[in-house]
Amino acid sequence: MTISSALNAGVSGLSAHASSLAAISDNIANSSTTGYKRVQTDFSSLVVGSSGGKYSAGGVSGSNMRLVDARGPLVGTNNATDLAVSGRGMLPVASLTDVEANSGSPTMMMTTTGSFRTNADGYLTTNSGLVLLGWPANPDGTVSDGPRDTAEGLEPVQYNMNQMTGEPTTAVSLGVNLPATGTVAGAPGTVENLTVEYYDNLGSSQTLGIAFTPTVPGTGSSNEWTMVVTDSASGGATIGEYTVTFNDSRTAGGSLATVTPVSGGPYDPATGSVVVTVAGGPMEISIGMPGESDGLTQLSDTYSPASITKDGSEVGTMVGVEVDPQGYVRANYDSGASRVIYKIPLVDVPNLNGLKAMDNQTYLPSSDSGTYFLWDAGTGPTGEIASNTREESATDVATELTDMIKTQRAYSSNAKVIQTVDEMLQETTNIKR
Repeated sequence: MTISSALNAGVSGLSAHASSLAAISDNIANSSTTGYKRVQTDFSSLVVGSSGGKYSAGGVSGSNMRLVDARGPLVGTNNATDLAVSGRGMLPVASLTDVEANSGSPTMMMTTTGSFRTNADGYLTTNSGLVLLGWPANPDGTVSDGPRDTAEGLEPVQYNMNQMTGEPTTAVSLGVNLPATGTVAGAPGTVENLTVEYYDNLGSSQTLGIAFTPTVPGTGSSNEWTMVVTDSASGGATIGEYTVTFNDSRTAGGSLATVTPVSGGPYDPATGSVVVTVAGGPMEISIGMPGESDGLTQLSDTYSPASITKDGSEVGTMVGVEVDPQGYVRANYDSGASRVIYKIPLVDVPNLNGLKAMDNQTYLPSSDSGTYFLWDAGTGPTGEIASNTREESATDVATELTDMIKTQRAYSSNAKVIQTVDEMLQETTNIKR
């Protein structure tokens, strides 16, 4: 009985260390596979117990566990859509075959890195057939996040590299200095003109004409100007007229004092803006808040349109995309414009090592991993998304080769146990002879 248990223990040792060698060989084979997570073999003893002073060997069992929470080093690349996660969290992906089958929402899988490029259908996919998933952006570039505990709101990231777009101008900010000498008695009343280009709803170039006419008093100084705004797209019609006054105190001299609408939209002192209506819709013109000097000012004797900024862009063709650390996928155009088209969340589960491993370094949730949650990149427990980056294999070849030597010795020792038990059984058989 005791000899037989020794034989069984030796057999279990051979089986356990053979399994360990299989894990080591898989780790070494994937030492150059990006995103690969090494497999670790843990051994545990099997205790049968003893009876009547005789010990019965239980043997050993081996269990393999993939260390998904062990991350490989990050390396830079020259592809903007090579993605990795700098910290905890995983990228949501789906099988390209599943996506192309168009049979409802594709099954969401998870991976820590991928080299994504657009295929013939515009899907951002890897050579192994994984499509990146994200929440699509609204036409204005905002993203309505989907549910966080399900993948129902996620869609395959898809775009057309030949797509053209233009962004209408909706906001203009003016930084203009008007000459203080223009509003003193005896001044010539010179009208200061300013032309501001903007883009309409179809991406065509239009212009705002802004004329500043000083109020010249009989004596002293008025510190008052009339601002008239005209729109080329409206046939040059006046779309706003405002009476603007400036401070002349020691502490706030030259800053904006009051803005009184004559026509057009009201002035909001809290934002420092007026809203006028051009042919394509409303437009906000920022001229500064009362007491501040970041918009219209009246100083010295010089007219100076120092700063004019606006949003919107002319029509441009998409030249590429990039993913920022927060997961926003931005399309870049040759006009210099950039717009958000998707937002990539990061998936996290309570027990990463409990995930079910699939092909191509992908994983599925399981009862051991716990339920997943979709986080904004860089929030909660998750790290940020790193573009132009890939994660290397988590395998350390030197460690694996060392473990291989130990496994080989252990396997040989168990084989020696079996050989010894066989010789002892042979001696027992020889007693009868």
